[in-house]
Amino acid sequence: MTPILRLAGISKRYGAVQALRDVDFAVTEGEVVALVGDNGAGKSTLIKVMAGVEPPDSGTVQFAGEPVSIQRPQDATRLGIATVYQDLALCDNLHVAGNLFLGSELLLGRPWRYLRLTDKVEMARRAHDLLRTLRVEIPDVRTEVAALSGGQRQAVAIARSLLGDPKVVLLDEPTAALGVAQTAQVLELVVELRRRGHGVVVISHNLVDVFGVADRIVVLRMGRNAGDFPAKRAAREDVVAAITGLAGRPAGARP
Repeated sequence: MTPILRLAGISKRYGAVQALRDVDFAVTEGEVVALVGDNGAGKSTLIKVMAGVEPPDSGTVQFAGEPVSIQRPQDATRLGIATVYQDLALCDNLHVAGNLFLGSELLLGRPWRYLRLTDKVEMARRAHDLLRTLRVEIPDVRTEVAALSGGQRQAVAIARSLLGDPKVVLLDEPTAALGVAQTAQVLELVVELRRRGHGVVVISHNLVDVFGVADRIVVLRMGRNAGDFPAKRAAREDVVAAITGLAGRPAGARP
């Protein structure tokens, strides 16, 4: 299948630091790709390149088989790439529906159109429908986000990213600092995104989560490609060896 998003030869430098060097990456529709590596491996930089936050110094990007330029976040959004960062960027003082439609509020029609009043009933209805289709259990979309669990907050942030019907969803450490039950809730949502046909890219340090939901595991090490593993057939030891740089070394050899 033609990847929905393909990056080839991506390099990015910050002063004297070479964050990425000739990195290749691809994700297809209905596929979950886990992006793993040690701290400083280049994972976050690669996500920022895909999201348009950090344009690459060199390399090419294709979307749906066509060459594209992603220089700004607006470029990524227009193509159909949505990003959920680790900080979630939710407003605790707003309820769920208010967070979902923040910045894209629905307005009442005639005769209230010229007063620019928000249609709270319709926003609540659409928010409820979206969460229901994603199988997210939040009893009332008028609940303030501050009252939600960590897993529910993550689910709201992911649901908000889907309002524009993106083709690719980028998730930066979606299960970080979550408990076991909350982590399971988020991983179920990732599986649901795959079922709906989205290409999903997940940054994670938790290999248990990675092997639980990913179709492929892409390893970065020191800003370079270090491995691309089919999750169902890969051995965890091989992925760890690629992350640490011990792949291909004899047992007992020093790095």
